[in-house]
Amino acid sequence: MSDLRDDARVLWRPSRETLEGCRLSKYSAWLRETRGLTFDSYEALRRWSVEDLEGFWLSIWEYFGMKSGFRRVLSSRKMPGAAWFEGAELNYAERAFEGRGGEGAALVFGDEEGQTREMTWDSLRRDVGSFAAGLREAGVGPGDRVAACVPNVPEAVVAFLATASLGAVWSSCSVDFGAPSVVDRFRQIQPKVFLTVDGYRYGGKVHDRSKAASSIRAALGSVRKTVVLPRPGGGPGVEGGVAWEEFLGKAEPPSFRRVPFDHPLWIVYSSGTTGLPKPIVHSHGGILLEHLKALSLHNDLSPSDRFFWFTATGWMMWNYLVGGLLVGSTVVLYDGSPFHPDRGALWDFAARTRTTFFGTSAAHIASCAKSGVAPAEGRDLGALRGVGSTGSPLPAESFEWVYRSVGQDVWLASISGGTDVCTAFVGGCPLLPVRAGEIQCICLGAAVESFDEAGKPVTGSVGELVLTRPMPSMPIFFWGDPDGSRYRESYFAHYPGVWRHGDWIRITPAGSCVIYGRSDATIKRMGVRLGSSEIYRAVESLQEVADSLVVGLEAPGGRSYMPLFVALREGASLDEALKRKIVDRVRTDVSPRFVPDDVFAVPEIPKTLNGKKLEVPVKRMLLGARRSEVAASGSLMNPRALLYVEEAASRRTKEVLLG
Repeated sequence: MSDLRDDARVLWRPSRETLEGCRLSKYSAWLRETRGLTFDSYEALRRWSVEDLEGFWLSIWEYFGMKSGFRRVLSSRKMPGAAWFEGAELNYAERAFEGRGGEGAALVFGDEEGQTREMTWDSLRRDVGSFAAGLREAGVGPGDRVAACVPNVPEAVVAFLATASLGAVWSSCSVDFGAPSVVDRFRQIQPKVFLTVDGYRYGGKVHDRSKAASSIRAALGSVRKTVVLPRPGGGPGVEGGVAWEEFLGKAEPPSFRRVPFDHPLWIVYSSGTTGLPKPIVHSHGGILLEHLKALSLHNDLSPSDRFFWFTATGWMMWNYLVGGLLVGSTVVLYDGSPFHPDRGALWDFAARTRTTFFGTSAAHIASCAKSGVAPAEGRDLGALRGVGSTGSPLPAESFEWVYRSVGQDVWLASISGGTDVCTAFVGGCPLLPVRAGEIQCICLGAAVESFDEAGKPVTGSVGELVLTRPMPSMPIFFWGDPDGSRYRESYFAHYPGVWRHGDWIRITPAGSCVIYGRSDATIKRMGVRLGSSEIYRAVESLQEVADSLVVGLEAPGGRSYMPLFVALREGASLDEALKRKIVDRVRTDVSPRFVPDDVFAVPEIPKTLNGKKLEVPVKRMLLGARRSEVAASGSLMNPRALLYVEEAASRRTKEVLLG
């Protein structure tokens, strides 16, 4: 296949070796040989993949050697409600180990202190079997939940695979999340087993986690066993916990319980502007097929690769990273700060581990560029062939920095998707050139379109990112949402029967695309999405704060800004002491990554007539829209409140985002 496009701002083109040898070319050749299908461009292949949805996903099933029978590929294209591969039985963990074994590295782990260790496939299999035995002894079976609040360490992968092997359901949170945020997530799903740590190291400091872990355990009345992974320098212990080694059961190989295609695999969380975080449930089969497709065909991963993404266990990129095992790649894990002992830490780690595909966030790339980091200088990055970026839009100057400072021959794959589907809608393609500021393609099987305000597809202009046809990795349901109303409201209320994702997107005539950030009020920082309601619960628990509003702003060039507005109770004033108190409460109860950049006092918070906070209008206003454009005064409870917000923060917003 070939794609003839304008050469403007092209930073990379695939070599002949890549064009002939990449996994996507081999898949295309297989389609030609087995189906008689020939495509003259990637875009032609993609169009087929969404027009003949059933034929495409059947080809993925057969190409990757799925062994189960099934009654039909797709019972209906209706969204929500599409049912995939009914009658199939499989197991994610079984597939991860299929054909794997021996002393080859399954996992490579390192931390900010420079330590590195490997876990072989045989060792991983043994530990998964032992942890699964411990889970069985604790009464865990199909459908039961195992919750974890641990760092990005090999034991987290072991525990996940063991959980999946039993047909139980995994769920994890980042270890830096405050105890209330963890409880808000896990209490909804009532886990039987809780995996935690007594401490963790970040930024050169040891953080005692014993007290927080004990309080989380106490709030989760469903937990029968609390398993504690001791960490160097950890705290005095977790009340009622048993050590990891003590919990492990008999040394036996794992057994794999095959479950229906739509059986729950894990629960991840994405939160909106009101209510508790949404517990999103993905299926064994949907994730298995999607990750085989994405990691093999779009990331071009194989057993010869060492696959790394800088992530924490609370971000869906951890789940995506672990998926590297499905294609036989060595999964590379890192625990710690990306900037300790200096801003070149992750690049040092990539060189030390001989990483071949290095994934990180757009914010990390922008920070390295701004700080003058030169990864290729003084490091052996000869094994590195690909760089991935996600978490927020990657600006053109960051593309150029990668090719100037990392290497002219690396393939830069900027991707965008979400927790909601645990994959990318738009991303990399090894057959296409890389252009500064553009994501290479819409992914196979993803019916992505850009809708204008009238709900009509547009090309070449910015619109709402929507999916007009289902994908197997869409949520099967939200936990605790028996009638599906919360699920429908989250994605299908705006355009009935069409998935509205909440991002602004521009699709170019050539098929590449540009993401412009969130179109809704969900805050996204360093790749992790958080609903404003979680910050409100923390801030408004303070006696001095009567009300609050927070927005996350993004601008070209990788700049971001998160101001917090507070309406104070009578007699309170926003002095430096109260600002510190607010910041400390957010850091403790929510997460350090969601500490506001600035705190402003306003007389009142702008709201609609029914009392809803005007987050999206405030966001648009601070990004340059007129007050009259963002909200009609007749629809507001307090029209002057928008003026208060604008006067408080517009100058500071321009300074931060525009420089």
